[in-house]
Amino acid sequence: MTCKARILVYLFSGKVEQRPTFARLGLENVLAAILRYFSGAMGWKLTTFFVVVAVAIAVLFSGVLETPPEPLEFQDNYWGRGAKPSPDTKEDEKVYGIIVNVSDSAIADLKNRLLSTRFFEALEDVQFQYGFHRDYMIDLVNYWKTQYDWRKQEAYLNTFLHYKTKIEGIDVHFIRVKPKLKPGQTAKPLLLVHGWPGSVFEFYKMIPMLVDPTSHGGSEDDVFEVIAPSIPGYGFSEVPHKKGFDQIAAGQMFLKLMERLGFEKFYVQGGDWGALITRSMALLKPSVIKGLHMNMPTVKFSAVYGFYLMLGSVAPSLAGLKEEDYDKVYPASRQLFFTLQESGYYHLQASKPDTVGFALNDSPVGLAAYILEKFSTWTNPANRDLSDGGLEKYYTKDDMLTSVMIYWLTGTITSSMRFYKEEFAGKAMETNRMQVTVPTGIASFPHELGHNPEAFCRLFHPNLVHYTLMPDGGHFAAKEKPALLAEDIRTFVKKVESLKSKDE
Repeated sequence: MTCKARILVYLFSGKVEQRPTFARLGLENVLAAILRYFSGAMGWKLTTFFVVVAVAIAVLFSGVLETPPEPLEFQDNYWGRGAKPSPDTKEDEKVYGIIVNVSDSAIADLKNRLLSTRFFEALEDVQFQYGFHRDYMIDLVNYWKTQYDWRKQEAYLNTFLHYKTKIEGIDVHFIRVKPKLKPGQTAKPLLLVHGWPGSVFEFYKMIPMLVDPTSHGGSEDDVFEVIAPSIPGYGFSEVPHKKGFDQIAAGQMFLKLMERLGFEKFYVQGGDWGALITRSMALLKPSVIKGLHMNMPTVKFSAVYGFYLMLGSVAPSLAGLKEEDYDKVYPASRQLFFTLQESGYYHLQASKPDTVGFALNDSPVGLAAYILEKFSTWTNPANRDLSDGGLEKYYTKDDMLTSVMIYWLTGTITSSMRFYKEEFAGKAMETNRMQVTVPTGIASFPHELGHNPEAFCRLFHPNLVHYTLMPDGGHFAAKEKPALLAEDIRTFVKKVESLKSKDE
């Protein structure tokens, strides 16, 4: 067996008695030879010693193997149509109140398209393993045509105040929810950022828990003022008209938004793209971010990370892994298979988003299948084996269809998918291996797409003050488990405020 083949066997087997390492330039051959030499009858303590030596070598050589990324800086961006205005032209910085109000003709067009849907023949003895099942889609479309009331949902959306303001040439939509404060009481500003295929709608159940904590199990000290923007190209924000709009650009834009609203310092929270955008904000301007809370921490594979992954397979405690971490990370083959099984959308959207956009932007049923299949599997992979994808266990039909309608009525599914292509085109990928220095909190949900143990997260967040292994929930935490996420945000902020008081 070759050295590289042996490495793959070691890493993906996840067995403690075997010795995994990582493939990086030519170093893997040397380390594999060392591990192969000591894979005989020698005791595990001696083997672990050499693994630790290997880790030290990795740390020593990491600076050689990887070029440190350049720090993020503000860019002179313009995302509007046509040429950028001259410096003498001042951008309109006013904030305008808006109301969500869709035309009757748009609703009539939707109903006509639903009536003309062509359904295919479903396979026998298959649930959601092949994707969204035809039989449940027929049921959902019938509800959509006969019982779903957009005007009712529209009124619900308007229970929070909506605004827009122009930043870097395009209109940015956001909701702002202010709490009712007693004399002398103050609220902590909190920016919530959604992901894909989400929108600000995913925060609607959680926002009342944050702005009115005493009615939802919190104390008067837990009150927040919430700002939740739509990522440009998503929902009610304008679509960027030029290529290159990635998580860094979105982070810069939201920093400008918060400054325009008068917030000098504030907390940020996000999952999915929201986690990467808020993380970029903390990298761009850490002085204004009081704390970063994420429910989907993402890190980039690197030399040091690879060796921690290897060390954790042989000696979990030395890598800082807890028992519950080990079963979620190893064997790596299981996670690799799950990633391959669930990442087809990612490769499609990161390569040719506009191509698939024609289909999704033209068929409301196709769009619903594409979005809601993610709601099913990403909430819990076991939902693949259920006839309705487990969707109605977690969400109502109205909730699901309103999430789809926001994309359909705004025509933003294509522009939202472009975000994936931009991730590979610029510097965005490099931010995943930059260290964030602001106080950080992480809520790790058991059915998230991937698990990053606390020890691994600390490599990229040295000021990690809060890490919770959540008891239940998946990728869409704010939508599925709003109470759990709200409570974890409160706990994190209390810790940050306590540390701040001690420093003062």
